Amino acid sequence: MAMTVDQAIKAYLGNHTDQLLAGLVEWVRIPSVAGVPERAHHLVRSAHWLAGELRDIGFPTTEIWDGVQGPAVYGSWCESPGAPTVLVYSHHDVRAVKEQNWDQTSPFDPVARDGRLYGRGTSDAKGQVTAHLWAVRAHLATTGRKVPAVNLKVIVEGEEEAGSPGLAALLEDHAQELAADVVIFSDTLLWRSDHPGLCTGVRGMLGAHLEVYGPYTDIHSGAVSGVAPNPALEMARLLAQLHDAQGRITLPGFYDNVTGVTPARRAELAALPFDEADWLARSHTRSIGGEAGYTVLERLWERPALEVIALVAGDPVGVSRAAIPSMAAMDLSIRTVVGQKVHEVAEQLRHWVDEQVGQGYGYDLSISVETAQEAYRTPDTPVLAALEQAMAAGFGVDEVGRMGNAGGGPAELLATTLQAPVVFFGTGLVEDNWHDSDESVRTDLLTAGAATLAHLWEDLGHNGTGHTTK
Repeated sequence: MAMTVDQAIKAYLGNHTDQLLAGLVEWVRIPSVAGVPERAHHLVRSAHWLAGELRDIGFPTTEIWDGVQGPAVYGSWCESPGAPTVLVYSHHDVRAVKEQNWDQTSPFDPVARDGRLYGRGTSDAKGQVTAHLWAVRAHLATTGRKVPAVNLKVIVEGEEEAGSPGLAALLEDHAQELAADVVIFSDTLLWRSDHPGLCTGVRGMLGAHLEVYGPYTDIHSGAVSGVAPNPALEMARLLAQLHDAQGRITLPGFYDNVTGVTPARRAELAALPFDEADWLARSHTRSIGGEAGYTVLERLWERPALEVIALVAGDPVGVSRAAIPSMAAMDLSIRTVVGQKVHEVAEQLRHWVDEQVGQGYGYDLSISVETAQEAYRTPDTPVLAALEQAMAAGFGVDEVGRMGNAGGGPAELLATTLQAPVVFFGTGLVEDNWHDSDESVRTDLLTAGAATLAHLWEDLGHNGTGHTTK
């Protein structure tokens, strides 16, 4: 009896899993770290590696475009007249590492162990791009097609981890090459391995750095203790006032454009299987906090957040000098939701800091508006239903469900500039340790993701879902 398409796709990927992993291992060995000058050339090597893979698959057009901090890879295979045009977005740069914190392996010496591949970028996001590479191979091999069923374009940038400083210019300069009916955004998470979840939105992101100044120099506490202004204490006072007793952010006007969670969205999130102990274990967190009146998943995906991601004062390392520090500093990460605008939140933060810093202290506040990202929610599009069906087939589940992404990404920039809806699909899990030590990816989810995309390309090509001709 002949195999079904689903069986053929899974058999192909099963037979080629070793090759898939070997290619990902080779790519992860290239330390394409964003924002580290001594790693800059590795970003170029990483881009050429990916361009070579695209050519090997059959992409007739591959180009490398210079960015501000790292090159982007563009590929195009548009030989299916009448079919929709799909643009795949992801990135090949990775986060900086603290190698001394890695236990499973060195960050750029990937190893497979217990169904996972460990190494920086295995999940975020070289693994996700790898799923796309093998999806095209599986799609062609199992259908007998010489070209993809859709007109396929790829843009994989090299500076996402630095805030995508050059992406807006690339999109503007190459608008014609990147024109598409839909964007598949592959830099996101699934819910659980047994219940993948279709992501339908990301939060926005705004970063800020605050320095508070006390004495003009670090000064011996025995000489001025009890009299001199202590910026560490002032910073602690400010931190204590960032949230109220209900977990709400206290910036003036911060919630003015934040809408409530709709009943339909609340029902979608409530349908996802959630267990507090499971979440704490998978997310490596000690407890659950946040804004009162909302579930954990609503707080993660539908409500804004403000986090302190760095805090320093005095002598955090080495021998203490017993001195009152002249300066205390912190970095903030603000996650916004649809309805908020990052430039408005930036002004709210400026006003709050100016009002709250006490007399007798100086301060300097810098806000990274130029690399900020707006929140985005996927509009109602037939591609969502097609992807949902493809995920059910690719992951072998009866139900997929809908979820969000607690992080951000340049989705709104892509949608606005290219005038195309953005649909999210990734292969990561919260337990993959993105941006942390011992990052890893489940190898079975890479193949399930590739199978999903192979199904999606055939379905979109066959049905013309969302086609508007580009």
